[in-house]
Amino acid sequence: MARSRGKNDDGDPTDWVTRAADAAIRQAGEGAELITCASGASPSGPVHLGNLREFLTVHFVAEEVRRRGLPVRHLHSWDDYDRFRKVPAGVDPSWSEHIGRPLSDVPDPGGCHESWAEHYKEPLVTSLREMGVEMEEVSQTSMYRAGRYREQVLHAVRHREELEAVLARFRTKAPATGADDEDAAGGAGREDGGAAAGFDLGRFPYKPYCRQCGRDTVTVTAYDDETTDLSYTCSSCGFTGVTNLATQDEGKLVWKIDWPMRWAFEQVHFEPGGDDHATPGSSYTVGQEVAPVFGWRAPSFVAYSFVGVAGMTKMSSSRGGVPTAADALRILEPPMLRWLYVRRQPRQNFTIDLGAEVVRLYDEWDALGRKAATKRDVATLAWERSVSTAAVGTLPTAPVTVPFRLLSSVADVTAGSPDLMARAVAGSGFALSSLDDLEPRLSRALAWVADQPEEDRTTVRTEPDAARLAALTEDEGRWLAQLLDRMPDELDQDGITTLVYGVPKLGRGLGLDDPPTEEVKADQKAFFGLLYELLVAAERGPRLPTLFLALGADRVRYLLGGTPPGA
Repeated sequence: MARSRGKNDDGDPTDWVTRAADAAIRQAGEGAELITCASGASPSGPVHLGNLREFLTVHFVAEEVRRRGLPVRHLHSWDDYDRFRKVPAGVDPSWSEHIGRPLSDVPDPGGCHESWAEHYKEPLVTSLREMGVEMEEVSQTSMYRAGRYREQVLHAVRHREELEAVLARFRTKAPATGADDEDAAGGAGREDGGAAAGFDLGRFPYKPYCRQCGRDTVTVTAYDDETTDLSYTCSSCGFTGVTNLATQDEGKLVWKIDWPMRWAFEQVHFEPGGDDHATPGSSYTVGQEVAPVFGWRAPSFVAYSFVGVAGMTKMSSSRGGVPTAADALRILEPPMLRWLYVRRQPRQNFTIDLGAEVVRLYDEWDALGRKAATKRDVATLAWERSVSTAAVGTLPTAPVTVPFRLLSSVADVTAGSPDLMARAVAGSGFALSSLDDLEPRLSRALAWVADQPEEDRTTVRTEPDAARLAALTEDEGRWLAQLLDRMPDELDQDGITTLVYGVPKLGRGLGLDDPPTEEVKADQKAFFGLLYELLVAAERGPRLPTLFLALGADRVRYLLGGTPPGA
């Protein structure tokens, strides 16, 4: 068994991934044939950036185990056999007829997938693959309906008194009376018949879906231990039926029994959960005592906190309109999105800002990459975990790394023109064979610029501002004349930067390379304001050297009162 990375190894002892992997390995025991790290999610709506923490927490831990040369799998359970609870905003209200049916049986209102569940699974899986996340997927609909859990269901029913005793110790509310209660099977009521006499069937550990209408709005009325026949009535359609637990697979265990049952069935050694799962009486704490009934012990556990987006403190897929992994990947490179999750302790809340903070975030990411080339600490270890995986290898990065702030400025000023962008980037000192050398970052810069409010975009003038040019002060006229006289036909970053900053120096009798005086600094501020006014009709805009490179010398001359291009 490989040892964990500690103070004398390459890892850092404060790294949460290392600690979680250590715990998973201890849980599996010496010589384990396979270490199972599990995640789970209900595809009831868009799998948003809060849900993504479930997947990535498991992914990083499984990756660390794999890097140590140990057999491991990332097992993901899709809880698509959960009930459809409510119709979200924007969906045809007629879909309320499906409330109570398994998510896998609810039609996709968009008509593009086989079911409601598949509609929300597919885009998330695509995004995960883009991020290098590989996992073994399990559908709970398929598992239950194929009878894979049949013996576990019968075991739970045989031990229902023992299970109910555990649940009762943690229960903080009155006896269940509705189908939404996660402990409840099928409504309140005591049935004093058959072999189940004396047991509150409102607490029965198994709940069928109605054979006639497919909903879980059923009340268990009787159970016979000898025949394993379970009788029920449905409040939605009035159907009265009998399902045989030994031969028919028409329902599922209630959640707080279902989860620990699956720990035992899949032999799970590590599984995280939201903070709400770790509170007293919650799913994990109850599951710790339920799991031994199935001959297993609860896996090592990491609780994680919520992820917000641009000021939202908690996201809920039922609310709709919250950003998903696919939304974030339009703006952030896959390794960056991974990094946002791995660099923080799971219990640390954080917010992903896909707006103005993106430029700063890219700067921080690039700086960390440069640091990783010379130093190894907990921050660079997070970077290493982000840029590659043991299974996939290094994730795609641009052959030529150009700062995002430059790419976004160029994309903004040029309105996405490929030729103008290539010229501006090359003029900024980056050697390109084609714009493909800038992918995948360039596409993200274009998408981010397109998402910005119109008032934040740069609009280049199409014609010179004749009135403003006619009203130039003596200093302004002299500055523009100096600029136009000295500006070359082929611009480069260093040359145009020196010239733009140097023109006010010339006006004060200094050389281009002389340090500015306080008077020159004031002139520079006024000169820059004039240039922005004449070029983009605003008080400020992209860095002037970038703006000049994007527009080209001919167009700059024209807008500053010179000769029209091609004249």
